[in-house]
Amino acid sequence: METPVAMWLMFWVIVIVCLFIDLIVSNKNQGSINTKKASIIVSVWTAIAIIFGSIIYIWLGQSKALEFFTGYIVEYSLSIDNMFVFLMIFSFFNIPKQNQLKVLIYGIIEAVILRFLFVFVGIGLINAFSWIIYLFGIILIYTSVKMMMQKNKKIVPENNIAYKILRKIIPLDNNNKTKSFFVKKDKVLYATPMFAAVVVIEMSDIIFAVDSIPAVLSISVDPYIVYTSNIFAIIGLRALYFLLSNLAEKFKFLKFAIAIILLFVGFKMILSHFIDIPTLLSLLVIITILLSSIIASKYSNTKFDF
Repeated sequence: METPVAMWLMFWVIVIVCLFIDLIVSNKNQGSINTKKASIIVSVWTAIAIIFGSIIYIWLGQSKALEFFTGYIVEYSLSIDNMFVFLMIFSFFNIPKQNQLKVLIYGIIEAVILRFLFVFVGIGLINAFSWIIYLFGIILIYTSVKMMMQKNKKIVPENNIAYKILRKIIPLDNNNKTKSFFVKKDKVLYATPMFAAVVVIEMSDIIFAVDSIPAVLSISVDPYIVYTSNIFAIIGLRALYFLLSNLAEKFKFLKFAIAIILLFVGFKMILSHFIDIPTLLSLLVIITILLSSIIASKYSNTKFDF
C-alpha cells in the first residue's frame, strides 16, 4: 500500500517544527543542559513519537504502527550507543560542554539528510537484489559480535580517515578553545578542534548508518516507516546526549543489550525468507532486552545490606 501524500506532508511539517524548536529556539542559551531539563526534553520528544505512531495506527493500520514503534525503539537504542561515542570524541578533542551543542546541531542536520539517502538506497537494493538482505543480516551479526568482544572501546580520531584527510588539507590548532571552526594566525588559516570534532562525528554517523539502516530494514521495507522511525529517533538527540553524559555510568549493561538486539535483528533478516517472525514478537523481544539491561544496571549499582 502506497503511503498517502498527506502522511508525508504531515511528517515533514512535524519534523521541521521539531527541529526548529530543538536546534534553534531551545539553543538560544548556549551551554550544557542539566539532567532534569534533559530528561523533560527527551520525554517530550518521545511523547511526540508515540503520538505520531498513533496517527500511523489510525491512517495506515496496526501492522504499520507496530513496524514504526519497533523500528523507532531499535533506532533509538542505537542512537544511545552513538551518543556514548560522541562523548568520547568530545573528550578527545577537549571540547568544552558549552561548545558541544554547536557541534551536535551540525551532526543532527547531517544525519537527517544522510538517513534519507541511505534508506532509499537500502530499500532499492533489497528490491533489486533479494539476496542482499542476507548481506545486511551478516553485517548486523558481525557488528554485534564485535561490540560484545570489545570492552571499554576507545575512540582514536587520529585513525579516522576523515580526520587524516583534514590534517593533510589544513593545519589544526589543537589548543584553540574558541567556538569558531577556523582561526587565522599570521595570515595562515587553521582548523580548530571544534571543526575536527564535526568532521569525525559526521564520518562516525556514516558508519552508524551502515548498522542502523539494515537494522530497521529487518523490521520493514516500507520507505515511510523506515525513514520516519529513523528521524524520530534522531530528533532530540541533543538533549539525549546531555542526559547520557550525566548518567553514563548508570547504564553499564546497555551496550551489551544493544549488541544482543543487533544479533536478534541480524538473524531475523537472514531467516526472513524461511521463518516469518511477527513484528509484535520482535517488539516484545527488543523491549524485554532493553528493560533487562536497565534493571541489571540499576541493581549492579545497588549495595545490599544483609
